[in-house]
Amino acid sequence: MPLSFLDFLDQLSQNPALLGTVLLTLAVLLVNGWTDAPNAIAGAVVTGTLPFRSAVLLAAVCNFLGVLCVTSVNATVAETVYSIASFGGGQKAALTALCAAMAAIVLWAGLAWIFGIPTSESHALVAGVSGAAVALEGSFSCIRWNCWAKVILGLILSAAAGFWAGRTAQGSLNPVKLSHHTILAAQASGAAAASFLHGAQDGQKFIGVFLLGTALAQGRADEGTFLIPLWLMGLCACFMALGTLIGGRRIIDTLGRDMVALGQQESLAADLGSIVCLLGATLLGIPVSTTHTRTCALLGAGSAGGNHPDWAVVGRIVLAWVLTFPGCMAIGYWMSKVFLAA
Repeated sequence: MPLSFLDFLDQLSQNPALLGTVLLTLAVLLVNGWTDAPNAIAGAVVTGTLPFRSAVLLAAVCNFLGVLCVTSVNATVAETVYSIASFGGGQKAALTALCAAMAAIVLWAGLAWIFGIPTSESHALVAGVSGAAVALEGSFSCIRWNCWAKVILGLILSAAAGFWAGRTAQGSLNPVKLSHHTILAAQASGAAAASFLHGAQDGQKFIGVFLLGTALAQGRADEGTFLIPLWLMGLCACFMALGTLIGGRRIIDTLGRDMVALGQQESLAADLGSIVCLLGATLLGIPVSTTHTRTCALLGAGSAGGNHPDWAVVGRIVLAWVLTFPGCMAIGYWMSKVFLAA
């Protein structure tokens, strides 16, 4: 039977460590909607198809629907995050370590936003949780490497498939003569679909963290019956949507103007390419990075359209991606040590 909202509130009132974990997880969701979701609307905004505020509102609504609709029928992505590592050491210590992991992700995402770099909160989440678990257990034996294999596979697929799909879609659109109004309508629809799939992927990952926290608060972290209550889906969706409404113009400028200049057709091609990749990964239950998929699709479509990417900007983005795993794992590890010693 799924955890009821009243039971959840009762657990929060009795467990300060769980309360801290929940508040930090909501902060991560907010930051994700703020710094990650703008990828989905970058093309539509930079080409003038949608005004920034209208695009942000569209993304917020579609992120909300993506979390609710897809999680209701397929929660495999959430299950992968839930099972990424085992937490021992007792209820209080385990929750404290998980709380430290969430703090590490907020710190990492905040630093990335300051520099306007689109990092993956999905990978930060996996690395931060793993680092905190290692600090608690004292070894890497707590890591469930089969779940990590899914994450690494998702990383490779999201980057390679996103770039290929963006280039292929651009090549397919080149000979097609679309009217201006058709392109505008297709771009708006593409931004909506990309936002929907962002919610479907990233919303599930943080649902997994919520369920892990409540399981640890009850003195267990088993992988038994995996039931997601409707109120939890709604809560995660609302905070992600709220983060999107705050805006993410700096990320949009980095992707759609600084990294590679996008025309309307290239933007549409990037939307089509990333939608195919994200939809396939979601149906297969592979936790891919929406940031990596969208960024590589924009780069692939833009370069195929004859625009020359700014490789210095691309290099800065890739460097941040590479550093996310060791960086967030290290921050999660040391913050967990500090939290446990306090």
